[in-house]
Amino acid sequence: MTGPDVPLSFKLAYVPGVTPSKWVRIWNERSPGVPLDLVQTTTAEAAALVRDREVDAVLLRLPIDRTGLHAIPLYTETTVVVVPKDHLVAAADEVSVDDICDEVVLHPLDDTLDWERPPGKPALDRPATTADAIELVAAGVGLLVVPQSLARLHHRRDLTYRPISGTPESGVALSWPEDGTTDLMEQFIGIVRGRTVNSTRGRQQTPEKQSQEKQKQAPAKSKRPQTAGRKPQPGKRGAPKGGKRRRRG
Repeated sequence: MTGPDVPLSFKLAYVPGVTPSKWVRIWNERSPGVPLDLVQTTTAEAAALVRDREVDAVLLRLPIDRTGLHAIPLYTETTVVVVPKDHLVAAADEVSVDDICDEVVLHPLDDTLDWERPPGKPALDRPATTADAIELVAAGVGLLVVPQSLARLHHRRDLTYRPISGTPESGVALSWPEDGTTDLMEQFIGIVRGRTVNSTRGRQQTPEKQSQEKQKQAPAKSKRPQTAGRKPQPGKRGAPKGGKRRRRG
């Protein structure tokens, strides 16, 4: 059902660990008449959800297959290792992959880090989800390396986490269809990029075209032609006609 009586809306999906609440609040302040509907999705289904037009945009984790999609990187997360509170790792402020090379490190099937396998010793089976892996860490089966937001999302009192170096990092991006850059989409792009309320009004260029246009556009020159020091052209006032004048006898 469409028509003037049906209110516009903007549907935004997001993956676990990503918190869009700040951007939603700004949206509601600037566009109170346009509802922003949130849809939680999995990391594996995030790109397909927006590619199939089930949502207008999605906050997801990189890397992704960008075929048919725009993607604006927003921020990069710190990678951490989740351990029991009484583990030796908990005594350090930060660790490296060498510090856990002798430990069993779990590798859930929904892992969000871009690697074939984590460091350390592999477990006998891969947990189905990050939530399942957290339960195994609490049971003393192994450790887990994840983006910091997922460690916070699955927080338990008997577990803690520490930053770890030498591992991939998880980048979060805003993605939407290449031909789906509507006015509402531009409004949300402006919000996540920190534009002011005035600069987010109206349609903007897509991110890929902005840099190209800046290179093509040169500053316009509007200087008035200078006349000082020029010789008057023949035939005009004050100019000699046809060369030297003859003297009258």
